[in-house]
Amino acid sequence: MRGMRFLILLIIAIPLAWYAYYDSTKGPVSDSPKHDKVFTVDADKIDELEIKSESGDHTTVRKKGSDWEIVQPVAAPTDQATVSGITSNLSSVEIQRVIDDNPPDLKEYGLADPRVEVAFKANGQQHRLQLGQKTPAGTDVYAKLPESKRVFLVPSSLDSTFNRTTFDLRDKAVLKLDREKVDALEVNAGTRTLKFEKKNGEWQISQPSAGRAEFSAVDGLVSRISSVQMKSIVPDSTDLKKYGLDKPAATVKLGSGSSQASLAIGGAAESGSVYARDLSRPAVFTIESSLADELKKDVSEYRQKDLFDARSFNTSRLDITKGGQTSTFEKTKVKGKDGKEEEKWKQTAPTARDVDAAKVEALISAATVGRATGFVDSTANTGLDKPELTVVFKSDEGKEERVSFARTKDAAFAARVGSPGAAKIDASLIDSIVKALGDVK
Repeated sequence: MRGMRFLILLIIAIPLAWYAYYDSTKGPVSDSPKHDKVFTVDADKIDELEIKSESGDHTTVRKKGSDWEIVQPVAAPTDQATVSGITSNLSSVEIQRVIDDNPPDLKEYGLADPRVEVAFKANGQQHRLQLGQKTPAGTDVYAKLPESKRVFLVPSSLDSTFNRTTFDLRDKAVLKLDREKVDALEVNAGTRTLKFEKKNGEWQISQPSAGRAEFSAVDGLVSRISSVQMKSIVPDSTDLKKYGLDKPAATVKLGSGSSQASLAIGGAAESGSVYARDLSRPAVFTIESSLADELKKDVSEYRQKDLFDARSFNTSRLDITKGGQTSTFEKTKVKGKDGKEEEKWKQTAPTARDVDAAKVEALISAATVGRATGFVDSTANTGLDKPELTVVFKSDEGKEERVSFARTKDAAFAARVGSPGAAKIDASLIDSIVKALGDVK
């Protein structure tokens, strides 16, 4: 009896084992149901789009070469990424489920008068997708093709992809220029004019007075201006006075070689916006008001805060004058015991002697860490007519930097040759330099 039972189990097990082996050779089995595509078309073959949005906008976009352009209701450049997202989704959109092959009333699904319609041409053939209401759960949207009554579902995420107004589809960049090639910036706000020029890769202030600029501050402003985006477009832009653009609150000019882009900023608009206009175009649009606020900054916000460009690795000579006496330290190259050249610091004035290189490095660091905490336009009443300390650095390339230090009863100041006015500093900076000098001596 046992033998018979074993034989029966063996007969059952063999085909099951064979099926399991055969099925494993076909790869993993997916539990996800397969969906039919709505359209059989490659995104690259689509060369024209017509979109009717829920707002009622009708927009026609046509491919020109490899780029897309809006041709109706206005001629305008497009947001290429947005249009590419639409064509990509049209080529891949799938039917999640068929609801009804022959519904008695399309109103039930919001398809008697579709909310959104997307038509496109590919390989000379016209196609159209109509979208109605979202399902009660909100995960899908009722959809159909105009040539069929069949209602099916597509993912609700596609609603925001296809439901695009003309403004949604257009390129919202305000200024057209290569940001990396910008070498000049001018800001006119009220009676104040700021000018910046890029020389040898560094930003310099040229107006209201020449001086060093904080690279990150100016470069950040250039990036902010060159990347500003429209928030909306004003339908009627004939009356510039209405938008405060007959006499702009601020005008910005970016230069790139011989080319120039200009932006005028007018009065306040709604929702934290201001009216603005690219001076090469008649259209009036709105932008974030934060840019207008940034243009009101004083030139001191863009001045270089570091008192010195020099650092220990590129300094070849250091002169410090205190109490009428100048101490001079020079970097020299000597041959070590192994015959190799090495750098060595020596004091050459007021007396010649060897000095501890580490202490000279500490002295250089004490001076070069100094940063301005603010600026004043004039050196009057700063004590800089009779400085307490004067520090001069010479670099390996021959560049010279001279900064004088002084303090009054309430504050401390530093003045750099070639820079306007004076910098406010922490008085402890002077004490640190004096102490480091004493340590070398």
